[in-house]
Amino acid sequence: YTMAKYGMSMCVLGMAEEFRDSGVAFNALWPRTTIATAAVNMLGGDDMMKASRKPDIMADAAHWILTQDSRTTTGNFFIDDEVMVQAGVTDLEQYAVVKGAKLLPDFFVEP
Repeated sequence: YTMAKYGMSMCVLGMAEEFRDSGVAFNALWPRTTIATAAVNMLGGDDMMKASRKPDIMADAAHWILTQDSRTTTGNFFIDDEVMVQAGVTDLEQYAVVKGAKLLPDFFVEP
């Protein structure tokens, strides 16, 4: 998984520069917290799922990124909740599986 994250990072940087003049954007989007997926459920069960955010935050953040100007929004490593704040979302609690729960940080993003 670590190698995949590193590989994705190198691809984003390289392709963003290679395709900059053509207007094709390349960005990465990482979650700040664990996301309630089958993989998280398998690793941590119910407790980990309850301390996660819904996948919707990733979808909403990706949508925002994809609707930005591709010539200026490229070569970035975005964090989902930072994107949503930049998009004007003030209630990030809507993305929590359990409202008010202490969220678990993602394994590859430092708090």
